[in-house]
Amino acid sequence: MRSLHHCPAPAKLNLFLHITGRREDGYHLLQSVFQLIDFADELHFDLRDDELIQRSTQVEGVPESADLIVRAALLLQAIAADRGLSVPGVNIAIDKRLPMGGGLGGGSSDAATTLMVLNHLWKIGLTRTELMQTGLKLGADVPFFLLGQNAFVEGIGEVLTPVPTPPACFLVIHPGVAVATPLIFNAAELTRDTKAVRMSDFSKRLPGFGKNDLQAVASRAFPAVADALDWLSDFGDARMTGSGACVFAAFASESEADAVLLSVPPVWRAWKSRTLDAHPLAHLLPS
Repeated sequence: MRSLHHCPAPAKLNLFLHITGRREDGYHLLQSVFQLIDFADELHFDLRDDELIQRSTQVEGVPESADLIVRAALLLQAIAADRGLSVPGVNIAIDKRLPMGGGLGGGSSDAATTLMVLNHLWKIGLTRTELMQTGLKLGADVPFFLLGQNAFVEGIGEVLTPVPTPPACFLVIHPGVAVATPLIFNAAELTRDTKAVRMSDFSKRLPGFGKNDLQAVASRAFPAVADALDWLSDFGDARMTGSGACVFAAFASESEADAVLLSVPPVWRAWKSRTLDAHPLAHLLPS
């Protein structure tokens, strides 16, 4: 196989996000539930006749050398070389749908899809655990997408426990701003002492469990986020995902979500998404 096209890199939503502490090295301790949804970037892979790794589409604001897609491919190519394998280069194109700085995990998901697909195309044979360990070198959220299912998340984001989540239809709004994660996590007013919970607490108290500790900080720093939350809260339990900027609310039916979607102010980008129980490329993940 020389090519694999239309490979999804799905978004995630933080159903809640608690900051429970901060390590001496500055990393924050958190608890969250990461929910996969059916809104995704799409990546296309074509093996080359040389050893070059190239991104064949432009991504505004992201130079090729800094793109997690390219970094993931180079990292996996180096691992293959360490194992004595000679693998060809690859052209990677992306249809970018997930907004950058949106809290949806787009860059991490793109990197995870790259690792999954190239592990398959290059026949490197990394296990799922090895892929997750490799992904952690690229970012704390990457291992989640390589786990391939929804998860209760702890530590700095690397401790993952699969957790069942109920089916839902979400309305997601991007209020037109890009939120830099370090800006929110480093804010002096961020509370970092939320009491730790158990996974069973989440499972017993759905829906509406917990909160997003980053939401108040992001809302003050980015009024557009606060405006979107205020507007969406008229229709349901509106929350921010990740460090922002996207906000979302769950609806009992698609028809309810559709009705609200039609009334979203045109200044914002909005879409409807459903929950996923597993990553669309889970069949590529080894045991």
